[in-house]
Amino acid sequence: MIVDGVNVKFIGMDDATREEATAYVAYVRGRVSLPVKTINVKLCDDGMVDVSYTARGEKFERIRRITGA
Repeated sequence: MIVDGVNVKFIGMDDATREEATAYVAYVRGRVSLPVKTINVKLCDDGMVDVSYTARGEKFERIRRITGA
């Protein structure tokens, strides 16, 4: 599901709601300074969740160095 421009995927959680997804987006955005692209929330065997994310990096300018010797 897409929440506020972020693709949130729940793994092992069939009854996840939009409110939970919004809370995970806010949680990750509060800890990451880069724009968040995707968030994966996986239910672990012990009842805890594993939250992983991918973020968009800043654009960079490629510099090509040419040596003549």
